[in-house]
Amino acid sequence: MRSMTSATVVSQVVEGSMKFSQIYCHGELLHQVQMAKLYQDDKQFVDMPLSSTPNQVLQHFRELAASHNHSIPLPLLRAFIQEHFRAVGQELQPWTPADWKDSPRFLEKIVDPKLRVWGEQLHQLWKKLGKKVKPEVLSHPEQFSLLYSEHPFIVPGGRFVEFYYWDSYWVMEGLLLSEMPETVKGMLQNFLGLVRIYGHVPNGARVYYLQRSQPPLLTLMMHRYMAHTNDTAFLRDNMGTLALELDFWAENRTVSVTSGGKSYLLNHYSVPYGGPRPESYSKDAELAATVPEGDREALWAELKAGAESGWDFSSRWLVGGPTPNPLSSIRTSRFVPVDLNAFLCQAEELMSDFYSRLGNDLQATKYRNLRDQRLAAMKAILWDEEKGAWFDYDLDNRRKNLEFYPSNLTPLWSGCFSDPGVVDKALKYLEDSQILTYQYGIPTSLQKTGQQWDFPNAWAPLQDLVITGLAKSPSPRAQEVAFQLAQNWIRTTFEVYSRKSAMYEKYDVSNGGQPGGGGEYEVQEGFGWTNGVVLMLLDRYGDQLRSGTQTAFLAPHCLPAALVLSLLPSLLPQ
Repeated sequence: MRSMTSATVVSQVVEGSMKFSQIYCHGELLHQVQMAKLYQDDKQFVDMPLSSTPNQVLQHFRELAASHNHSIPLPLLRAFIQEHFRAVGQELQPWTPADWKDSPRFLEKIVDPKLRVWGEQLHQLWKKLGKKVKPEVLSHPEQFSLLYSEHPFIVPGGRFVEFYYWDSYWVMEGLLLSEMPETVKGMLQNFLGLVRIYGHVPNGARVYYLQRSQPPLLTLMMHRYMAHTNDTAFLRDNMGTLALELDFWAENRTVSVTSGGKSYLLNHYSVPYGGPRPESYSKDAELAATVPEGDREALWAELKAGAESGWDFSSRWLVGGPTPNPLSSIRTSRFVPVDLNAFLCQAEELMSDFYSRLGNDLQATKYRNLRDQRLAAMKAILWDEEKGAWFDYDLDNRRKNLEFYPSNLTPLWSGCFSDPGVVDKALKYLEDSQILTYQYGIPTSLQKTGQQWDFPNAWAPLQDLVITGLAKSPSPRAQEVAFQLAQNWIRTTFEVYSRKSAMYEKYDVSNGGQPGGGGEYEVQEGFGWTNGVVLMLLDRYGDQLRSGTQTAFLAPHCLPAALVLSLLPSLLPQ
């Protein structure tokens, strides 16, 4: 019955896709509405459901445009939208997860009473962020930009009322700590269903996101669910779909890099479609107006690749190193990113483990070999022995981008490189980069470009990449630094929550910890992945974390001296 449901959705969407995409993805209607700037946020229009069929809406629009020489006056354009579109959010309804419970066990680990109360409040937020798609999206998919999902889900929050790909990994980590595996399974089923229909997981659950994906964490999501449930039957049923998603990256996002006379295959973010992003249409169109006409399609494709990276947007993808650059210099696809390859290395290892567990030695060997090849490529192309970290590789200039980004340490997080010597080098790299002097969180970069994935913003998933990467190490020094970084992030997010009663998607760590800023839209509240990372840290360090006043960070080599200083009062004569 379910496969019939999916088939019905696909056939209806395909049947109406040409008309449908001319409203939500490209075409004169989208162009006129978005360039008229009727809404503060371009995303608002493309999230509005239709009141009638795409054919009828387009027919009326063509008549209106023709009668005004394709320059429709604003009052008439507003009236047209009022007649043919419905308000944002109509296709979703609030949903309280059936497996939500009052007091998950992890709360008992939290010693600080203020942090425990906060943990309880964050656990409550899953009910606020729960959504379910209304049945009419299944019966009339052509009237919605939302992609139908059979199972309810948790959204990030704010303007993000649908689910997103990489956000959902940290959301799921939080849900599993909240003892909500059924909610996680439903979200996994939604993602697996999208892979079966479209061949990949889109950026988010909207038709205008279908051209691009996001950091590939689906295999890891399955691994985390399996660790909590041991649901082997579910794993077995979906192995082919997990393999299909990794095939998408292998077939569509692979690039060859030559070094030392050898060629290596690695992956990059790359979207082979131009046109402005529908949800940021006017900004992309205005940016393109600053470059020659022949360069515009390529610029739009690079902006979409930046969105696919999850880092939209960052100095990582801009030309020219540390000096601020206009966004028009973006060339995301011309970099081989450390984090993407670390995610895929981890996925290949997990796939090998899954197949071994299911008794399929042939496939287990295949993925183990793929992982080994990737490790060799990452070591040859991305690793820098002198600096002690991995760096994105610039394909055009044939060199590493040596700027600091937390993503430079993703291989530790993904478990691809666990040699203790490598961890010691990574710690020294953090010290040398002055990262351990930031008291409120690890900044996303050390470059201030005004983009939201740059200084002074700090993002929850990037804290996890560094903290968990260090915490995995047997080195006491690495574990001490991991704890201090966790304490910094907890104090920042707790202090902001105490003042504003809200969790944010990003934080400004330059002056005491504030909600973040920059980029294309106002900072959003909610917030799925921030909540998930905080719950992970409260679970891991609940017996040590404190909610008190922020203290200066001590670099690792200062720790022994600090210990002596702390003992001095008791050693001195009274």
